[in-house]
Amino acid sequence: MKNKVKVYRAIHDLTQEELAKELGVTRQTIIAIEKEKYDPSLILAFKISKFFKVKIEDIFIYPGD
Repeated sequence: MKNKVKVYRAIHDLTQEELAKELGVTRQTIIAIEKEKYDPSLILAFKISKFFKVKIEDIFIYPGD
């Protein structure tokens, strides 16, 4: 699934490691999400959107759209 995690991370001036720590996941998970090799669970997707204070659909782009 396409996403804007890297964009939002850059806006907030966070490293992959810092974001991973905030979300309770590994840096490898953040790398995989950013490279669109891994779709996060719904719970993790909501954690990411809540962390950046945006709607989930602002970060994750559903393939049908």
